[in-house]
Amino acid sequence: MDSQDTLHDIAIVGAGPVGLALAGWLLRESDWRIALVDARERSAALADARTLALAQGSQQLLAELGAWDSLQSGVAFPIHTIHVSQRGGFGRTLMHREDYGVDALGYVARYGTVVQALEEALDAAAAKAPGRLSVLQPAKVLALRETETEAETNTKAANANTGHAALAIKGRRDLHARLIVNAEGGLFNETAKKLGKADDACERDYGQTALLSTVSCTAPLPHWAWERFTDEGPLALLPLSPQRFALVWVGGPQTCERRLKLDDAAFLAELGQAFGARMGAFTEAGPRVAFPLGLRAAQTTVAGRMVAIGNAAQTLHPVAGQGLNLGLRDAKQLALALRDGLGETALCAYARSRRLDRGFTIGLTDLLPRLFSNDFAPLGHARSLGLAALDLIPPLRHALARRLMTGSRRQP
Repeated sequence: MDSQDTLHDIAIVGAGPVGLALAGWLLRESDWRIALVDARERSAALADARTLALAQGSQQLLAELGAWDSLQSGVAFPIHTIHVSQRGGFGRTLMHREDYGVDALGYVARYGTVVQALEEALDAAAAKAPGRLSVLQPAKVLALRETETEAETNTKAANANTGHAALAIKGRRDLHARLIVNAEGGLFNETAKKLGKADDACERDYGQTALLSTVSCTAPLPHWAWERFTDEGPLALLPLSPQRFALVWVGGPQTCERRLKLDDAAFLAELGQAFGARMGAFTEAGPRVAFPLGLRAAQTTVAGRMVAIGNAAQTLHPVAGQGLNLGLRDAKQLALALRDGLGETALCAYARSRRLDRGFTIGLTDLLPRLFSNDFAPLGHARSLGLAALDLIPPLRHALARRLMTGSRRQP
């Protein structure tokens, strides 16, 4: 029978890291039949060179899935120290792995290598659960909708768990499932409409653009990650290897457009002026790309037979690198909540379990760029004092660091 003629238990839209992680946990934590749908060819994701910051808690989650071994062997580069500062201010704070008894505060890896590790782990899990996973790639989802058969309509009063939802897929018959999980950020608005909460999403245009590249320098500190706040926005350097760093440089759209057009020498000189001489001079830059920054966060992520997780539930500013980490925690908690059922009780338990973690992380990543991208002098002094306080009051610094490393993963 064609997999599209089957009523799956759960359909996951999006085979990025969050969707793959959810599928892997569901195969381990439940007996549900799962369909994984993605618009891209499998090889397209593997070629994606974007850089991901994996928090220490995400490393633990990937290890649970069996995806960490292939990343550990030199592919995911560890962060031992995080340095946070403000350009033109006296305050700064340092976080060291020794303070928290961990091998690393986090890791830096390419998007494509993380996807490959998760796909290999999913293949291994599927081999142990034959017939339970169907993968449709490439398959572009055009719409999501709830539907039900006549028999389900007649029995609905007796059983609130009857009925199902459908995915309209370009060039294919509809795919039906008892529950649809959207992990595809490109369908954020589509899911919001189906959740009946299109107007309650928190949306903000930061008026900023992120410029991404890789750089080398003359005096690298190999396992250090840097977050430097400027009047334009944060400038982050994340270690990819002992000599090379991933750059995330946030600024105004016109400024970033100008920087994209600079030759390498002029670009590296301007970067050196913004960052300082802490790692010597910048000597080499990779290709540069840029994208606009905004916040989109759904207040409601569960309704009927549909759930939104990861970028389909929240798209965050890249400050502190929390987007993927929050999405992986979404996936883990949802898999735990769905172990015993797909009905309203399980979904409400999931929503409750994610409220604190989502609220804190969304709020923090929204506040920081607005607080630090401001040249109002008294506010600048307050920011410096705040960074100094973090450095001088270890319990305060440790509480923030632990939350960023692991989030809040209360069991449902």
